[in-house]
Parts: sequence; structure tokens; C-alpha cells
Amino acid sequence: MPASFDYAVIRVVPRVERQEFINAGVVVFCLEMRYLDARIHLDPARLKALWPEVDVDLSGNTWKPSSASAPATHPPADCKATPARALPLAGFRRSTILQPSPSIPVSARNRLILDRLEKELLTPER
Repeated sequence: MPASFDYAVIRVVPRVERQEFINAGVVVFCLEMRYLDARIHLDPARLKALWPEVDVDLSGNTWKPSSASAPATHPPADCKATPARALPLAGFRRSTILQPSPSIPVSARNRLILDRLEKELLTPER
């Protein structure tokens, strides 16, 4: 039976006034399965296209995939909150460069939803 997942896309917004961004990560949360996980994929060429003077090495060190790739073994502290509020992204709102999308609900049978979202939202078509 499908479970209710929520996800948000983490965006890099180099120049807020231009309203341009690239997707750099996706966070998935499922209250029913007590699941929280994330994937990061920062494409240096796409980032340079939007922000030529960016230090890609410095940006890449900030986005270490290993820091976000292990699934949570315990639910977030506010697990009793609604799923949209349980996504731990509130702190990002203060950043102008890293911004989360609104929480998006999706129904899925298992945790493979993260693999699908990573492929659809983070991996550029070549």
C-alpha cells in the first residue's frame, strides 16, 4: 500500500534578483515509515553558467554527499508535526543562496522514491 511522502528540492540561487536557480539536492520525509533522507548533486558547469565567479571547489566542499546520504535511523524530533512541517528545512529560509522549494506531497510504495526524484530533478539530461 502506498505511503505518503513529502519532498523538497534544495536550490542554489546565486543571484536572487535574477530569479535563476539550479537544483542541488532533494530531501524526502515519510512520517508513516519514520524515514528521512537526502541526496545532493551539485553540477559545477551549471553553477558556473549562472555564477561565473563562484569558487566551485569551496561550494563542492559545502555539499558533501556523504553528509546527507545516510537515512535517518530515528525520526526528526518534531515527528508528531504534520509531514510538511517535519521536513527540517526551516533554517534555509534565511539563506539567499540555498533555498528549499515548498514541501511537495507524493504517494509511493517504498523508499525508492528518493532514487526516482534524484534522477528526475538532480541529474542533468545529456
